[in-house]
Amino acid sequence: MSQRWAMAVRVGFTYIGTVVGAGFASGQEIMQFFTVYGKGGMWAIIAVSVLFAWLGTRMMIMGARLQAESYEELNDHLFGMRWGKWMSRFVGVVLFGVTTAMMSGTGALFEEQLGLSFHLGVGLTSIMAFLVIVRGMEGILSVNTLVVPLMFLFTVLVGITGWQSGGLEGLFQLQAVAAEGHWSISALTYVAFNLAMSQAVLVPLGNEVTDEKVLRLGGWMGGIVLGIMLLTSNFALAMHSPQVYQLEIPIALVIEALGEGMKIFFLAVMWGEIFTTLIGNVYGLAANLHQMTRLRMNTLMMLIFILGYGFSLIGFPALVGYVYPLFGYCGIGVLLLLIIRRYPAH
Repeated sequence: MSQRWAMAVRVGFTYIGTVVGAGFASGQEIMQFFTVYGKGGMWAIIAVSVLFAWLGTRMMIMGARLQAESYEELNDHLFGMRWGKWMSRFVGVVLFGVTTAMMSGTGALFEEQLGLSFHLGVGLTSIMAFLVIVRGMEGILSVNTLVVPLMFLFTVLVGITGWQSGGLEGLFQLQAVAAEGHWSISALTYVAFNLAMSQAVLVPLGNEVTDEKVLRLGGWMGGIVLGIMLLTSNFALAMHSPQVYQLEIPIALVIEALGEGMKIFFLAVMWGEIFTTLIGNVYGLAANLHQMTRLRMNTLMMLIFILGYGFSLIGFPALVGYVYPLFGYCGIGVLLLLIIRRYPAH
């Protein structure tokens, strides 16, 4: 494999790891955005794959041409200097909220699934995340190159289980259960929110890599693989409807058929998906705060982890439930501007 292709694979894996989080691993996110629309959910996933590939690539190339150290330069380019600053602050609030949710999630995983201390889960994950992020973008690329193939293997195994349950005929018999809304709006919302969040990693990644051919290859690879992962998981969930709609972790119903070993693999994948989202969020937030305050990156990361731990104990993630819908609308603004804004000059 040439050096360019090898780098493109790392870019693609980092893109996937940034988008995929605990909601994806549990199946809850996939169920709410896609499975409920039956056959329409498949069309939504195809649309999502194309939009992820196209617009994620545009975001990285803009980051490269702007020589952006953080997502703030991209928002200034998209929204203008005045509104861009406000958008960047809002992104910072949501990133911190999601960071506390991820930290809380690791604690819950250790406590509820492994019978270990909540604080041990949060502390251990935070230390590991800090050690990765101090290596900069190289550390984030390396972790995603390791974790994302395991995520992909997991979703393939889940998809095979779904195939055995319903086969090709089941694929064309998926029934919609959503009382309102349309799959196209769901697809747009899903891409808008995830791309607005992913700018924390994709923009500085573009600046780090700079080779636009690598960014294009990596962007399209990331979008296509994300689509495959969504399709296989959605298919498996649909084959177990309507029971999955009653579960907080819908994918658990699929895993039951695969035995105890698969449950352990699932927990490892879920932790990995939380971890890749956590390191991306903290890196992006610290990079933006570094530009604003000129404090050292390591100092800022330590502060984020300490504050994140504190808020994870008092339920700050609940606030994100109120902020998310508003952020979704801002995300659609990012989406539209990514489409209409021209690339910055070389």
